[in-house]
Amino acid sequence: MIARASRLSAWVAAALFVATSVATRNPRAQAAVPPLQLARADGSPAVVLLGEVHDNAAQHALRLEAFRSLLATGARPALLMEQLDREHQGDIDRARAGAVRIDADTLIAAAAGSKQWNWAFYRPFIELALANDLPLLAGNVSRQDTQRVMAQGLAENGFDAKVPPEITQAHTAEIEASHCGMVNPAQAQRMASAQVARDQFMARQVDANAARGVVLLAGNGHVRTDTGVPRWLSAATRARSTAIGFLEEGDDASTTRYDRVITTPRQPREDPCAAMHQAVPGESRS
Repeated sequence: MIARASRLSAWVAAALFVATSVATRNPRAQAAVPPLQLARADGSPAVVLLGEVHDNAAQHALRLEAFRSLLATGARPALLMEQLDREHQGDIDRARAGAVRIDADTLIAAAAGSKQWNWAFYRPFIELALANDLPLLAGNVSRQDTQRVMAQGLAENGFDAKVPPEITQAHTAEIEASHCGMVNPAQAQRMASAQVARDQFMARQVDANAARGVVLLAGNGHVRTDTGVPRWLSAATRARSTAIGFLEEGDDASTTRYDRVITTPRQPREDPCAAMHQAVPGESRS
């Protein structure tokens, strides 16, 4: 455990150094880089939607430090994770209900399913949730469920089908662009309904736990104020929530998309369109 903690501290320190270094070159990023405070000034439970570019190590480090600082204030929010599918909520609860205290790896093994996430990024959050006895909530609608949504519709699967046209249009355009021309408009529109289902389910979880506070970990697309989870929150929850986009240098940082933007260096990665040629349309992780 000590060795893992040392490795984690080194990883966090390195990622924070990279993020802070870029801030000296980017005035707007400099204003947004830590300390990132998630606690509300009035002392009420924080409802914070933390976006991410899934493979950006610097962003995960910044969010982890902010989450740790929030817990240090005595806050005990629910941790809601896109990385866990909702059908595994029972597995999570049963694993935690045992007489023996479980560790993060055991919980991940019980609840991760077939998702191919880089758990090195998310394990520290789960460790903090377990250590502080926080509710750990599965926030994602699985691929199997979203396939039913795409085939049968939102209403038939328990979701709100009254989706404003601008939300559907925005999701459709984003999906077409992110899939490198490999899906046609009709496919993209069906996939947009899957994105809406995920946003609606996350919003329901946020609303249900807002009284104690919530921290959501999800892709930037899910925390967008114009098209994502915030659009489906109750008015009372939305009024006290903050959606923070964690973007990379060169991304569209329009203030209409998030309540706040954190900008970090771009994570080195291969051409995503090359990888898309081997992906199966229908799975959105934005």
